[in-house]
Amino acid sequence: MITSFYHVHRQRLPLCFLSFLLLLLLASANSISFQKTRFEPTDTSLIYEGGAAPSVGAIELNSDAYQCQVGRATYAEKVKIWDSKTQKLSDFTTRFTSTVDIQRRLFYSSGFTFFLAPVGFQVPMNSVGGFLGLYNITTMNSTNQILHVEFDTNSDPQWDPLFEHVGININSLSSSTYTRWNVTLHTGDNADVWINYNGSTKNLSVSWKYALTDTSQETTSLSFIVDLREVLPEWVTIGFSAATRDYVERHAILSWEFSSSLGTEETNQENARKIKLVILVVLAACVLIGAVIIAFGVWWTKKMMKGIKETINLMSINEDLERGRGLQRFSYNELASATSNFSSDTALVEGGFLSVHKGHLTHLNMSVAVTKYIWGSKLTKKEYITGMKIISRLRHRNLLQLIGWCHEEGKFLLVYEFLPNGSLDSHLFGNRTRLTCDVRYRITLGLAFALVYLHEGLEQCVVHSDVKSSNIMLDSNFNAKLCDFGLARLMNHELVPQNTGLYAAQGYMAPEYISTAEASKESDVYGFGVVALEIATGRRVLDSIEDRPEMNLVEWVWDHYRNRTLGLAVDRRLNMGFDERQMECLMIVGLWCALLTKM
Repeated sequence: MITSFYHVHRQRLPLCFLSFLLLLLLASANSISFQKTRFEPTDTSLIYEGGAAPSVGAIELNSDAYQCQVGRATYAEKVKIWDSKTQKLSDFTTRFTSTVDIQRRLFYSSGFTFFLAPVGFQVPMNSVGGFLGLYNITTMNSTNQILHVEFDTNSDPQWDPLFEHVGININSLSSSTYTRWNVTLHTGDNADVWINYNGSTKNLSVSWKYALTDTSQETTSLSFIVDLREVLPEWVTIGFSAATRDYVERHAILSWEFSSSLGTEETNQENARKIKLVILVVLAACVLIGAVIIAFGVWWTKKMMKGIKETINLMSINEDLERGRGLQRFSYNELASATSNFSSDTALVEGGFLSVHKGHLTHLNMSVAVTKYIWGSKLTKKEYITGMKIISRLRHRNLLQLIGWCHEEGKFLLVYEFLPNGSLDSHLFGNRTRLTCDVRYRITLGLAFALVYLHEGLEQCVVHSDVKSSNIMLDSNFNAKLCDFGLARLMNHELVPQNTGLYAAQGYMAPEYISTAEASKESDVYGFGVVALEIATGRRVLDSIEDRPEMNLVEWVWDHYRNRTLGLAVDRRLNMGFDERQMECLMIVGLWCALLTKM
């Protein structure tokens, strides 16, 4: 066996090293692209200058506590805008979400920009106020090789129109094209801004849209024809700049994404460095191969011993299951054939510690869902066995029915009934069938019946430990069936909590479960309450609330309850086609369950 291993891997090593060499030496032809939905202090891909700094997931370009301030945030890597050899212009697109907040001040200044400038471009001295951190009195009329899109709140008669505006500026503080912009109307509102450049048509376009204060009476787009080869150097720095003067305002960037069509080409010096690196790696690998072969022999011996122990344990588990109620033992080949060898075409769920595939058992003329467990993840074999023993003794109309199992050569698979309507979360948050008010109410009742059965209907209480919307399946009549007992635990009815570790989904864990890692009936009830609120509102528990981003779903619904406005929290997709009293009762029950530890 050791000889075979060495022979196979000796053949693969040259191919691996050759592939590694080619990957390092090939000029990178990938487009530059990044997407940032939060800005953290540990993110080294952004450089902050002046008053700019990351704060609570956003970029604050300046502190509104100080006057005469400049702040700048730039992407750390240089970006290629055009190619000097081919004269080809890059297409690029950037999108960002920004906020300008004058904070109810009568007087404010001065605005912010998105800019492209030469690599190494420094913040000029005396560039506060209308200079926007890009120019000063001595450079404002020179050829600076700067292009910027400005959101200007301070109209300077030397170079600006006599009103607040959005403008496209080329090597100047005077906008080449602009449109009126009302910062007082939009103060504090989030604006999504798109800036696109088409290298073929040389068209630079800007558009923006506000979350709350959009109005059809405003022009919200600009465009200008400009050949960037005549304006900018081949490589540029991209980023944001903002400035204030005697009066202040807040400028913040909440998200940013950028992509361009020109990749970077390696220089000869970089290629030489990479060749040296490959040589060093190959030499080091040759030294290590001998040690790896020896280590493999030791590892193989230990694995064989471990396999013998697992076989003994597996025989005991199979005997327990065969004594269960109506469960069928399948071979691995049967299940592989039923699922087209577990192909991606049959996959229903992939990721984490399991994959689920749809299959068809010909001899039973039955569609099934086959769960294949993957070890080395957060679920151990011991936890799997515990959950499996629990599932084998459960029978209830609102629990997913286990049909059989397969344990062969270290492979662990469970076979369940297949439910055509999938999981609850795919209907609440995906593009599947919209659930009516009555169906949602019936699903909630079904989940409640399942938990009552688990908690009170058995000789020993079963704590599920992972109640969430993705673990609730729907049959052809949209009846709820709770599934996934991988974390379940048996408990005495005296409700002594058991430590399960923090494996449940974030947002569905009760506060006491988070602090103690001890699962209980109450932690299941908390998960039920959160799911009930998701069913009523159509919102994920971890989704940010548009008008109250500091709140989670439970807090948001509680706020509506205190303000007697629960009707406003109902899922908008119901389009008033619901019984308001029924949905309010559903949310109140959800709050009772989710706030049980606080009341």
